[in-house]
Amino acid sequence: MPLQFSQQVRMGQQMSQQMKLAPRMIQSMEILQMQREELEARIEQEKAENVTLEDAESEMVDGAESTEVEPVAEVEVEQQELVVDSESNNTEDFERLESIEPDWPDDNVFQAGRPSADRVAQAGERYHDAMANMAARAPSLHDHLLEQWGLVELEEDQRAFGEYLISHLDRNGRLPNSLEEIVQVYGRPVLPERAVEVLRRIQQLDPRGVGARDVRECLLLQLTKTTPLKDVLTTLINGHLDELANNRLPHIQKKTGYSIEMIQAASEVLLHLDPFPGRRFESEVIRPVTADLSVELDEHGRWVVEHESETQPRLRLSRHYQELLRKGSGADKQTRDYLKKKVESAKWLMDAIEQRARTVRQVAQVIVDRQSAFLVDGPEAIVPLKMQQVADVVGVHVTTVSRAVDGKWIQTPRGLFALRSFFGGGTTTSGGDDVAWEIIRLKMKDIIDNEDKSRPLSDDALVDALSAQGFQLARRTVTKYRQRLDIPSSRQRREY
Repeated sequence: MPLQFSQQVRMGQQMSQQMKLAPRMIQSMEILQMQREELEARIEQEKAENVTLEDAESEMVDGAESTEVEPVAEVEVEQQELVVDSESNNTEDFERLESIEPDWPDDNVFQAGRPSADRVAQAGERYHDAMANMAARAPSLHDHLLEQWGLVELEEDQRAFGEYLISHLDRNGRLPNSLEEIVQVYGRPVLPERAVEVLRRIQQLDPRGVGARDVRECLLLQLTKTTPLKDVLTTLINGHLDELANNRLPHIQKKTGYSIEMIQAASEVLLHLDPFPGRRFESEVIRPVTADLSVELDEHGRWVVEHESETQPRLRLSRHYQELLRKGSGADKQTRDYLKKKVESAKWLMDAIEQRARTVRQVAQVIVDRQSAFLVDGPEAIVPLKMQQVADVVGVHVTTVSRAVDGKWIQTPRGLFALRSFFGGGTTTSGGDDVAWEIIRLKMKDIIDNEDKSRPLSDDALVDALSAQGFQLARRTVTKYRQRLDIPSSRQRREY
C-alpha cells in the first residue's frame, strides 16, 4: 500500500519589537568618538564630495554669497537610540524651497551627479597641499642595510644570499630563524661556511648588533676594542645575563671572582648597549596633542568647561546651491534629487557635529564637577569615578560617555589631561573614606623612593607601610600596582 504524505501550509502574522540603528544614528556615534584630526579629515572628505557644504568662514563660493544654516534645535541624547526615517528628514525645508518657482537660470548650468569645476579644483589643491607638507618617509632598517651592502666587495652569489638574509631580519634587527633553515628555503645551494661568512659580513654593518641570532650575540657584536671592561662584559654577557637581570651580584661574584664594584661598573657600560638595534629605524608619527576643551573659574567660583574655539568646525550650506534648488522647477528630476540628497547629507553632518560638541562638553562638565578637588589640590585629591556615574548625570548610555571621552583632551590649571584619565576605581580606607587607586600608587611610589636601598621593602613590608597610612590592601594588590608602575622587586632594587 503506497505511503501518503500530507503537507499543510499555514500563513499568519506575528508582531515583534526590534531596535535598529538608522544610518543617521550610526553616523552620530562615529563622529562622537572621532578625535579632532579624524573629524577634520572627515569634514575635508565631505566638503570634497558634497558641493553644498562649505566652511562658515568663506565669504564667496562659486561667485555667490553663502549663509550659515539655521542652528539645529538641541535634542537630549537618549539612552535608547531611536530609529530615524531618512525619508522624513528636511521634508519641510524641501517643500519650502520647491514653492519658489522662478525659471532655472541659464548661466548656472549644473551637471547632475558632478561637483562644480571650482570645487573639484579646490579639493585637488587641498590634497596637493597635504601631500607637500607630509614628512618624507625615513629609510627602513632593510633600506639602510641594503644601501651599505651594495658598497661591500662581494661575489655575486654572496651578494644575492646576503640580500636574502637581510630580508629575513625582524624589526629588532635579528634573524628569527636559524641560518640552516634559511639556507634550506633559499632555493640555491649555499655551502655552510659561505653562509656563515655572509652573515659575518652583515654583522659588520651599521648599526652594530644587526644579524644576531639572540640577545647575547647582539650585545657581543657591539663590543669593540675601546669598550671599557670589555673582558668583564664578555664574561657577564656569555654566562650571567639572567643573574644580572635579577640583581644577584653576590652569586656572580662567587662564580667569576670579580668584585661587586667591578660587576656594577660593567653593568653601567652594559646599559649603553642596545639589545634591539633595528627598532631605531621604526618611524612613528607623533601627533601633537591639542586641547579640545578648557576649564576656568567663573565669577561664582565654579569650574566651567568651554570648547576651545579653534577646535570647533563651523560649516554651512552654500547659498549658491540653495538658490539652484529653489529655482530648479524647470530642471530635470535627476538634478533636483541629487541636490536634495546633498543638502540632506550636509545637514546630517552638521547636526552630528553639533551634537558631538554638546555631548562632549556635558560629559566633561560632570567630570570636572566630580574632580574639582584635583584642580585645586593636585593629584592626591583625585576621587574614584566611574563612567556609569557620569552617564547617570548626563542621562546617556555609558557607551556614549566612553565615546565622548575617547581621545579628547582638556586644558586645566594643572596642565593638559586626557578626559579618560579622570576615571578610575578605588578602595576604602580604615576610616571609611573612598580613595582612588591613583592616590594608592602615589603613596606606594613615595614609600619606595624613600626606602633603604640596601634593605628594600618586600611586598609584605609595603602592605604594612600602606596600612600604617590608613590604606588596607591585600598583598596581591600591592604586587599588581608595583608591577604597573614598572617598579622592580625588592631583590632587584637592592643596592650593594
